[in-house]
Amino acid sequence: MGILEGRIAILTGASSGVGYGAALRFAEEGATVIACARRLDKLEELKSDAAARGFTGTIIPQQCDVASDDDLDAAVARAIAEGGTVHILANIAQGGLGEQHYIIDTTEENALLFYRGGPIATMLLMQKCFPYMEGQHYGRIVNCASGAGLGGQAGFAGYAMAKGAILSLTRTAAQEWGQFGIVTNVFCPVTAADSFQTSEQGKAALAAVSAMSPVRRMGTAYEDTSPMIAFLASEGAGYINGQTVSICGGLTMVR
Repeated sequence: MGILEGRIAILTGASSGVGYGAALRFAEEGATVIACARRLDKLEELKSDAAARGFTGTIIPQQCDVASDDDLDAAVARAIAEGGTVHILANIAQGGLGEQHYIIDTTEENALLFYRGGPIATMLLMQKCFPYMEGQHYGRIVNCASGAGLGGQAGFAGYAMAKGAILSLTRTAAQEWGQFGIVTNVFCPVTAADSFQTSEQGKAALAAVSAMSPVRRMGTAYEDTSPMIAFLASEGAGYINGQTVSICGGLTMVR
């Protein structure tokens, strides 16, 4: 039996990269996954992929723009319709990835693009799932940040600011909600993803990271990153709360 057997999960950013890999792993471990992203065709591919692998869990595609409050409401409503509750919330989506800038070129509009599609969406979904998790005295919230939020990264001003906010949000939720059986953690992945190809800064970072990593390679979403995300979403992670887990091959040592 998988470690997520019988659990109902909402997972954003499921159409590609880390989110796609995590959704596959959740299904492999037995969860019913409300897989959220803007690109419904990619979610249908995810569903077919999971089915072809013979996973015991279920992928339920849910078109969702995390910057839309109505879409967030619809995602939670879908989870309730399908399973009656929410056990797991994995906030992996991040808006604005194709709009990276240096500080001097970052406008208020650009910074808010990252915030609305990152920490604000993460906070709103946490709020919307909280009543169900509190009511059952059980919840697993797994958020996605970045090494850029920990140590900064030149050329990624809005992104780094937003990821730093997600780190702080996670720690605050851990303090406030642990008493209700809800644990909240955050992971920082260094994983080969399409988003690295959307800007010159991203392409340069991909090359630099691969060369600097102690394991001399970039991680992959399903094989390298998703096992830890699934564990943090599982019953076994009940005494892990407010922690930042860097899934990076040793590139970043979180202290």
